[in-house]
Amino acid sequence: MAQFINAKEDLVTEAIDGVLAAAGGALSRLDGYPHIKVVFRSDWDKSRVALVSGGGSGHEPAHAGFVGKGMLTGAVCGEVFASPSVEAVLAGILAVTGEAGCLLIVKNYTGDRLNFGLAAERARALGRKVEMVVVDDDIALPDLPQPRGVAGTLFVHKIVGAMAENGADLDAVTAVARTVIGKVASIGMSLDTCTIPGSQKENRIGAGKAELGLGIHGEPGVEQVDFGTAMDAMGTVVSKLRDHAGGNTVAIVNNLGSTTPLEMSVLTHALAASGLVKHIIGPAPLMTSLDMHGFSVSIMDATPDEQAALAQPVALPAWPGLAQLAKPPIVPLPDGLTPIEPIPSQNAKTREIIERVTDLLISSEGALNTLDAKSGDGDTGSTLATAARALKSSLDRMPLADLTQLFPAIGNELSQTMGGSSGVILAIYFNAAGDACANGASVLKALREGLNRVSQVGGAGIGDRTMIDALSPALDALPQGIAAAAAAARKGADSTASIHRAKAGRAAYVPEENLKGHNDPGAEAVALLFGALEQEMVD
Repeated sequence: MAQFINAKEDLVTEAIDGVLAAAGGALSRLDGYPHIKVVFRSDWDKSRVALVSGGGSGHEPAHAGFVGKGMLTGAVCGEVFASPSVEAVLAGILAVTGEAGCLLIVKNYTGDRLNFGLAAERARALGRKVEMVVVDDDIALPDLPQPRGVAGTLFVHKIVGAMAENGADLDAVTAVARTVIGKVASIGMSLDTCTIPGSQKENRIGAGKAELGLGIHGEPGVEQVDFGTAMDAMGTVVSKLRDHAGGNTVAIVNNLGSTTPLEMSVLTHALAASGLVKHIIGPAPLMTSLDMHGFSVSIMDATPDEQAALAQPVALPAWPGLAQLAKPPIVPLPDGLTPIEPIPSQNAKTREIIERVTDLLISSEGALNTLDAKSGDGDTGSTLATAARALKSSLDRMPLADLTQLFPAIGNELSQTMGGSSGVILAIYFNAAGDACANGASVLKALREGLNRVSQVGGAGIGDRTMIDALSPALDALPQGIAAAAAAARKGADSTASIHRAKAGRAAYVPEENLKGHNDPGAEAVALLFGALEQEMVD
């Protein structure tokens, strides 16, 4: 798998240098590359308790992304998924620790415990006041004697970070850290493993499966479960966390790496609907596992003081802040935008034709998406299928017996339910056809007038590699019968495969070599529709 890296051995140091370069001078590092990789606050004067965390890289923005006023004082970075050395941790401690002392916040992995623990002992021998807490928030393996430390560690960073910034002493900071650790619970789920740079990806999660409780280093989870929907996935996670929730539960919703913002928002909706939590941090990539396609949820029942600490603002781009889950206000549409409902009427034949067409578009979703991916963004099938489902569900309120009303009603429905340029183009088409019908035009002339209006507004014509290449010849042939129209539509759609230079639509931005040999998806959809109408007449 290709990745945006240079030499594997320089990956972590170059990544740290990128973070430093974008920090505007707020972050510094020790001159210890490549073995000592320590990031710390440039403004640090050692007058307050220092907070140091860290571990293997690959979890970004953790931990260097949370170094700043109100959170961590320093972060000690190891190689990808490898604990930093004792020398590196000791260097970090010595760089930031003054008379107020230092608290090490360590995730519960053997390497981290050993290296941070021995570094703490050596620092104490040098006269530094150092305490260490170990975060063990992972509940995936309930019988494990040493639960792992995962994204719930960020609760500790933020709460004690606020305390330290406000001047609390080392004993108080350490005590609160231990209290918070005792209340935090986390679990994750993923559809895929992560890709470690320079290594072969392990494809252990099969199609239709998700892994529950896997670790942030890609370790296998407690079990693989059937994957259905985002709601089901979040429901499984919530069921594991519910016994750890309380009356004022705060959740961190963490993107494990490559889950898209759209997916994370859908998962957040599912979490909000569960009623488990009252406040939320995220969704955001906070403690990732390289490019893992998954998410985790960490919760704690926060006291008022802990909630205030979580809410205290910090000027760190990686920290999303605390928000209260609330039902959003829904405001009525402005005057003039509320759609005018048509007067329903019934016509069995018209209904049958529309249902056949919509069923065809729904069943063709995948094929049209695949075709569109050759020359566009791969969404034509989904766009048409979404509109077809909406149109089919609206038939009971459509004026099926009156074409002068039906055409504009279809146009209005498509303008509301069909995204992209397709929706507005078809809305223009059917509204123009309805206007022509209302003025006494025949159905054929009305359909032709709709096409003329689309060409005027959109600027496309025959030969421009759009749906017009199939629709125009089909309408020309329609007086000879639906079979002739279907044949003309098919011929027009197939002709677009040899048009290598699109002059309209999104394909106009696509290199010519990508278009060769592939039908325009809009033209293909028109050909499929006329083919369905021909079959309807045969049946």
